[in-house]
Amino acid sequence: MQSIKCSVEKYPLANAFRISRGSKTEAIVVVASVTSGGVTGYGECLPYARYDETPESVCKQINSIYSGNGTDLNRHALQDNLTAGAARNALDCALIDLEAKQRGIRAWDIFGIERPVPCVTAYTLSLDQPEKMASNARTHQNRGLLKLKLGPDNAVDCVREVRKQAPNSELIVDANEAWSMSQLDGSIEDFAACNVTMVEQPLPAASDDALTGQKFPIPIGADESAHTSEELDSLAEKYQVINIKLDKTGGVTEAIRMLDRAQELNLDCMIGCMIATSLSMAPAMLLTTRARFVDLDGPLLLAKDRYPGMLYTNDKIHSPNKELWG
Repeated sequence: MQSIKCSVEKYPLANAFRISRGSKTEAIVVVASVTSGGVTGYGECLPYARYDETPESVCKQINSIYSGNGTDLNRHALQDNLTAGAARNALDCALIDLEAKQRGIRAWDIFGIERPVPCVTAYTLSLDQPEKMASNARTHQNRGLLKLKLGPDNAVDCVREVRKQAPNSELIVDANEAWSMSQLDGSIEDFAACNVTMVEQPLPAASDDALTGQKFPIPIGADESAHTSEELDSLAEKYQVINIKLDKTGGVTEAIRMLDRAQELNLDCMIGCMIATSLSMAPAMLLTTRARFVDLDGPLLLAKDRYPGMLYTNDKIHSPNKELWG
């Protein structure tokens, strides 16, 4: 008979991290564990206030899933018992980890997919004044992909200054819903001139109908607007890229469905993350072989990751070892 537990853990960030909605100095994660037959699987999530989640509410959801009726939970039943979000993600990943350990296989074998190969991950530059973002870019100029957090002010100046310091890096800009349609229209040609590859979530999710049928010189990506596969048909009329995050989809099981449907709709995909530990990044690696962009840099922004952690070499992230997950 299974036992399900959850705990809250805190990890200080190496530096304050700022986006258009605010700043943070620590990552507060929830770890779910599912034990059966002396074997335990683990999964991690990051409750996100943008989606009305707190560590307390997520733990309450995780604890509520255990009925005590003697029926073991499986990840397929989980999809019907919890809504998409952080709690379901932690449990879905814990159940996958548990299954891999019980069967003596790796998580990618469960889904019949290839072992993830080392791939370039974005490195995120926190929102700041143009000169400070430029200084940060200079430090990381040898990375293949930089993601710039931008706000409603100085966006074009920030991109121009970063481009000067990182002339060879691919650039993504992420407004986290901070712009109006006029701000997007007024800046996107300048972004194109700086060879920006993608503009992520420029408008509030509630206002993104304004993107319907629009043609821009740079692909537009959905993050806060994109949660599960059910939304993708309507999003395909507005966006060209979908950011798939396990904390939004509610785990790997739904994320794979989302990836499949996105590709049927000819949408490119980014595999993204919240700022969390390697235990959050490991399951997301299963999706990377089919993604246009990989953004799994969460542990790089922490003062100290959990051990064992993901292996990062230069600008690449490697598949997880079995001691960590899956």
